[in-house]
Amino acid sequence: MAKYVEIARELSDRIINSTYPADSYLPSESELQEEFQASRDTIRKALNLLADRKRIVKEKGKGSRILPTEMVTFPSSGLTSFKELASLSTQKIETDVTRFETTNDPKILKNLNLDPHEEAVYIQRVRSYDGQRVILDENYINPNIIPGLTKEIAADSLYEYIENVLQKPVGFARKEITVEPATSAQKKLLDMNGNDLLVVVRSFTYLENGTLFDYSESRHRPDKFKFLDFSRRESL
Repeated sequence: MAKYVEIARELSDRIINSTYPADSYLPSESELQEEFQASRDTIRKALNLLADRKRIVKEKGKGSRILPTEMVTFPSSGLTSFKELASLSTQKIETDVTRFETTNDPKILKNLNLDPHEEAVYIQRVRSYDGQRVILDENYINPNIIPGLTKEIAADSLYEYIENVLQKPVGFARKEITVEPATSAQKKLLDMNGNDLLVVVRSFTYLENGTLFDYSESRHRPDKFKFLDFSRRESL
């Protein structure tokens, strides 16, 4: 792990446990350099990561002010694996594979362009941020396109396996975002914090060559996340 990521995580932990309370300021860059025995460039990279993750905001002439930590910024566009996000996250992130099996659900088979006599791989994973279970991911994968999946691979990184082991570049996804009531089963898997609704991101994900290989449903606790996107205007 890069040293600036280690420093960012340590500072994030102090923010979470209120060693540095909301609306207070981090120590100066020079003080952080001395404490962590790091270069100014390394400290600035750590602070930039904290700013990107909305832990702090940099104020000219004042320093780095601590932001409230109730919500996690989550990208709604782009195709980044959860492991890649976790590697740069300042939160403690964990994955628990709660189900790994096959399904012949007709709706799922149709979504994946599979024949009625075939089966899809079903993976259910619960994601925890800072000890709270706040994301329920369900993936349905075409095993003809992505063979050899195991529970251990699902616990690590599907994209890493697909791209590095199978040598099949992931290309793009079509996404739909809705807000829906949580079922009793979903409430048992997540720490709902009194919420009855979940933000649902449904994705059809394709390889670079245009082959559909994954249909997923990712459910997020609404009070814990905010979704960011970047849009560029194009005249028609």
